[in-house]
Amino acid sequence: MFSKGQLIFAAFFIIAFTILMIWSYRKDIKIHKKYYKNTFIIVIALFLIVAIFTLITFSLH
Repeated sequence: MFSKGQLIFAAFFIIAFTILMIWSYRKDIKIHKKYYKNTFIIVIALFLIVAIFTLITFSLH
């Protein structure tokens, strides 16, 4: 399905991308703590909205 070169490139890309994302996040962690306080409330609200819509959908059918 994939050639050996494509698999090597994919593995290298995934490893490099993951390392760069971790490095970038660690570099900006102070900014995240300052500007993105209480984001867990938004995540909980989104989860609740999806759960409510799911319950309404299943209850109507």
